[in-house]
Amino acid sequence: MLVVVLDLFGTFVFALSGAMVGVQKRLDLFGVLVLSFAVGAAGGMTRDVLLGAVPPVAISDWRYIVVALGAGLLTFYWWPVIDRMRGTVLIFDGAGLALFAVTGAQKALNAGINPVAAVLLGVLTGVGGGMLRDVLVSEIPTVLRSELYAVAALAGATVVVIGDRLPVPASVAMNAGALLCFGLRVVAIRRGWQLPTPRPPDQSSQDGTAPVEGAEERARRR
Repeated sequence: MLVVVLDLFGTFVFALSGAMVGVQKRLDLFGVLVLSFAVGAAGGMTRDVLLGAVPPVAISDWRYIVVALGAGLLTFYWWPVIDRMRGTVLIFDGAGLALFAVTGAQKALNAGINPVAAVLLGVLTGVGGGMLRDVLVSEIPTVLRSELYAVAALAGATVVVIGDRLPVPASVAMNAGALLCFGLRVVAIRRGWQLPTPRPPDQSSQDGTAPVEGAEERARRR
């Protein structure tokens, strides 16, 4: 029951973040609802398909559809209120990431999946909705460019799997994993923590290394 409750709440907050992006991109009502449902359901549907649980619960259980579309309608019609919370869209996204990461890992363990695969499935469940949201609005997925996104999901899913091995009650492990994932994501946003990125070419001279001179430049100097 706890997994279902967390899964529904994760669906709601992810759908809410998707709908907020849809309104910001000035999509119509249909577009906002499509985005809210797609973002809220993508991670869970991917998880269920990989686990062989078909049809996915996101389309076989009416509660998931109502929760996702309800988040879209709430955002569309009460946007002036939601707009005041614009800065919290990343917070909602972080909450959805945490909840989906731990429920994905726990469902994988319940299905008898090995620990490593359970962690990976938890990460995939967590990042799936956010990736689809960004792709649908023609942006580079947050997971590929933002502060500790997939890493936070990895940490949360790992806690769930370690708790299962110890053993620790599933509810305790899931709550601890969700808090760790959410905390890492929020702190990373506040402090700008990021994984290393490639150094732009124009910075090569800042570390004392002279840029390589091209053939055309050498010919021009002669």
